[in-house]
Amino acid sequence: MDTVTSLVWGHSALKLVVDVSSEGPVAVRTLAAAGPQHRAGQHRTRATQPLVEVLAAGEGRGRASHRFSETAIGRRLAYAGSAQTHDGPWRELRIDLRDERSGLAAETTFRSAEGVSAVQVRTRITNEGDTPVLLLGVTSFAAGLIGYSAEELDLVRGDSEWLGEGRWTRRPLRDGVPDLNLALHGQHGRGRLAVVSQGTWSTGVHLPTGGLVHRGGGPAWLWQIEHNGAWRWEVGERLDGAYLSLLGPTDLDHQWRHRLAPGESFTTVPVSIAVAAGLDAAVAALTAHRRALVRPHRDRTALPVVFNDYMNTLMGDPTTAKLLPLIDAAADAGAEVFVIDAGWYDNGAHWWDSVGEWQPSQTRFPRGIEEVLTHIRQRGMVPGLWLEPEVVGVRSPMADKLPDEAFLQRGGVRVVEHDRYHLDLRHPRAVAHLDEVVDRLVEQLGVGYFKLDYNIDPGAGTDLLADSAGDGLLEHNRAHLAWLDRLLDRHPHVTLENCASGAMRMDYAMLSRLQLQSTSDQQDFVRYPPVAAAAPMSVLPEQSASWAYPQPEMSEEELAYSMVTGLLGRLYLSGRLDRMDAAQLESVRAGVRAYKELRADLASTVPLWPLGLPGWDDPWLSLALRASETTYLAVWRRGGATASTTLSLPHLSGRDIDIEVHYPRELPAWSLDWARDSGSLTVTPTGAEPTAARVFRIVPRPAEGPTR
Repeated sequence: MDTVTSLVWGHSALKLVVDVSSEGPVAVRTLAAAGPQHRAGQHRTRATQPLVEVLAAGEGRGRASHRFSETAIGRRLAYAGSAQTHDGPWRELRIDLRDERSGLAAETTFRSAEGVSAVQVRTRITNEGDTPVLLLGVTSFAAGLIGYSAEELDLVRGDSEWLGEGRWTRRPLRDGVPDLNLALHGQHGRGRLAVVSQGTWSTGVHLPTGGLVHRGGGPAWLWQIEHNGAWRWEVGERLDGAYLSLLGPTDLDHQWRHRLAPGESFTTVPVSIAVAAGLDAAVAALTAHRRALVRPHRDRTALPVVFNDYMNTLMGDPTTAKLLPLIDAAADAGAEVFVIDAGWYDNGAHWWDSVGEWQPSQTRFPRGIEEVLTHIRQRGMVPGLWLEPEVVGVRSPMADKLPDEAFLQRGGVRVVEHDRYHLDLRHPRAVAHLDEVVDRLVEQLGVGYFKLDYNIDPGAGTDLLADSAGDGLLEHNRAHLAWLDRLLDRHPHVTLENCASGAMRMDYAMLSRLQLQSTSDQQDFVRYPPVAAAAPMSVLPEQSASWAYPQPEMSEEELAYSMVTGLLGRLYLSGRLDRMDAAQLESVRAGVRAYKELRADLASTVPLWPLGLPGWDDPWLSLALRASETTYLAVWRRGGATASTTLSLPHLSGRDIDIEVHYPRELPAWSLDWARDSGSLTVTPTGAEPTAARVFRIVPRPAEGPTR
């Protein structure tokens, strides 16, 4: 007789129920925000989607498909115990499983911060048998959404690329998962909708964040895979409802195979899942969870204004003569960090394939780069430098100084991509080289900020001293994270910016460590707002650094439009401020003041999208950041837009509000019409220009008390 018991775990905001059956796999029954989130009758059937799926060369799937669902080992893994611990705000559950036939043991750990309806999960596989096992894929987390079919769910997902990051869509899951009448056949489906990243641009094509949202106002599940390399997530349909699997690299997608000898263990990449009633609440939960994950750093509260000389400004061609007036203009505008971007190490005209030694140029800075860095400090700003640490140009002196084993290789040949070699951070000589570079720049030059860029992708990885190319890449990815951890341990006051040709590596393996994220390399100020508006789906608002690059040739409205793009996040300033007239520079100063007025709230805000998730070509765009009693609302009108638009602010419905322009205050005011009962705000620009933007500050009025 099948005996089903349930393991219940959680806290004030989260509930996890795991079925433990004598005749079925250990499986998640419920993962939800605490409270009455579940429909009646949901518990009448046993959960059957295995919590852990293991694909191994000698075992395969229990039923042929391309899914990471119903693997042979996953079906057999039996409950072997559990333990619960509590460390500060974190509550932890460990579930132990074992498969007697293969000798594999699995240990899945759930970790959640008290008061946050989200959980981080990872699984460790240990070979307790006496023969090696060749792993081909292991889920970090897998679960069925019991009782919820593809018919009633929407899939939320994001695609990305250079200059067009974070393009989100919300569509019926049924669009990608056909109705096959599985009940008639009495079998689970074989297909799936899989989203896969490859190489080391973890967000270069698709985003590791996705979600399933019940269309009828029910629960939403929002996830992220926290890995700086290759990953896969998939959704599909089973007899008892939809399912979700989250993984790092696999053999099928990434040439990943890992030989697990007796006594050895392998740990999956971490993933996180937020659960709540509706997408907005799930985003809020994942936002709170991300804040719990990030490494403590003084930048988290200071949130300084960063000026970078690159975008639409010096474009990788810095010199003393060009920098000094720009430094003065940036300081006058209110910048607190000044970053010298690419080119500072270049003595010639073509530096792309010669980088890697990271010595300051003598031709660009005739009296030394120290003169420029000193001037930055004298103007009250922290000096910063651009660095692309993981690459060595094919013409770089370091290409011959380091051994072949210090670089990623395939078949004994160094991998070359766009005229660069790629360091293998598993090798001590590669690590020692990067440590020397950073320590020298910090301790001798006084650099307090690094923009860490990453402009190549080495592909499948390295097969040197690895079971497969994907296995070598995963170990390099993890060595890279360990290098960053040690760097911040040695230099805790240095700020590290995450950049990879814009946001090609915008994941929470990196962002749990690094302080801010460059959201794009998009140089067209009209096309940048959809990137900035969508960024908080992937990145904390206080980490989302979107460029504001006002230019002297812009009209007043265009200048303000460019500034607004950077305001509801980390203000990341550029532009030829040194060539502006007094009125233009004052508009920039006003934007910087507006940012400094709101940044005290920034690290506690929750994002909202009053026009829905932004579309790349939408004529109107909007992002709101909600603090405890204040809502900051950005609205962009792009050429060809209708005369007005209506924004939904349901959290303010039924309230009277005070609303003011936060920036720009000197340009013509827009007409505003607040519909109290519906919580909707209609905005109508009054100027003639088709491209315009505003940031509003909204505060609800106190509710009137009862009259006598």
